Amino acid sequence: MIVRIMGEGQLAVDASAAEELNSLDSQVSAALDLDDQAAFTTAFCALLARIRELGQPLAADSLEPSDLILPAEDATMDDIRKLLADDGLIPG
Repeated sequence: MIVRIMGEGQLAVDASAAEELNSLDSQVSAALDLDDQAAFTTAFCALLARIRELGQPLAADSLEPSDLILPAEDATMDDIRKLLADDGLIPG
């Protein structure tokens, strides 16, 4: 799958990572539900860090359609709430 982190570019992430990423996404959602800024920051940064670790950056001039678009690391809780679907930032 192709993941875009806004302001950083696109990464190709193997679909086999979906379960792990969904678990991290659940932590982000739980922190938002509790309105816990510290837990949110930790969980969201962990999600982005893991995507960066697992992903292979695409060339800057590559224009692949993104399967998933995530906000930049400095996104606020309100920014994330606006993007959330019923099943979190990561569908599935």
